[in-house]
Amino acid sequence: MGLGGATLLTLLSGCSVEDLGKRFGHFGWPSRGITLQAHEMYDLWIASTVAALVVGFGVWGLIFWCVIRYRKRGEDLPVQTRFNMPMEILYTVTPVLIVAVLFYYTAIVQTNVDKLSKNPDNVVEVVAFKWNWQFNYRNGMGEGPEKTIASTVGSSDVIPILVLPVGETIRFEETSRDVIHSFWVPEMLFKRDVFPGNVRNVFEVTLDKTGRYVGRCAELCGTYHAFMNFELVAVTPENFDKYLAARQAGQSTQQALTAIGEEPYATKTSPFNTRRQAHTWNQGETAAAGK
Repeated sequence: MGLGGATLLTLLSGCSVEDLGKRFGHFGWPSRGITLQAHEMYDLWIASTVAALVVGFGVWGLIFWCVIRYRKRGEDLPVQTRFNMPMEILYTVTPVLIVAVLFYYTAIVQTNVDKLSKNPDNVVEVVAFKWNWQFNYRNGMGEGPEKTIASTVGSSDVIPILVLPVGETIRFEETSRDVIHSFWVPEMLFKRDVFPGNVRNVFEVTLDKTGRYVGRCAELCGTYHAFMNFELVAVTPENFDKYLAARQAGQSTQQALTAIGEEPYATKTSPFNTRRQAHTWNQGETAAAGK
């Protein structure tokens, strides 16, 4: 877990941090996530929340104890104490120690989440534009179209699918063609803005759970911002190699997905009706665009 407090908590409670989080609804955190980096953030959140609850219950206990122990019993004033040096030292030093410990582990987790490796296993260029995504699989880091070996581009009719392997380091290099967007997969417990121009936001993750997950733009970027979805498909390294080989051989994203036994189109989200074209209501009525 990497957290001393979480380790102590585990020993005292007889269960893991993950079990404790599940037992209490993750204390408001969405889930444990699908990346190694997300797990570190989750453990920090659970440990911090439990530490806050321990401090809270201790303070509440002292308040109620004082209310009961020193409640008014007559008209005589109790003994007046000007100060208690040991007590003042205790309630000054203790908060400082708590903040120092929380700051220490927060700095460690933040450093690990932002850490970049020298030789990532995979490099994906994320290109955002109004209002969709392009994912370029690269054979090296940095700019340059010659490094792209396969590409997936979304449209208003087809949700773009980003296929990635579990257990391998994935480096994302983000850029935008127009305005600021934001690359966000909620299950990663992490998002990063996508800037236009020469600013390339870079981060790395390591997925550890296969499955399909919805990705979104988390930065208000214009009229069809809400329609700017994509789907992340996490597969085994073997299937990822087969998928990439199929793409390099000229197969489409849908053909390559079928070749590795996956559904060819997005299953967790679908294209939104943008009103830019005619559409059909559930009742069967057809309405012209713009009405």
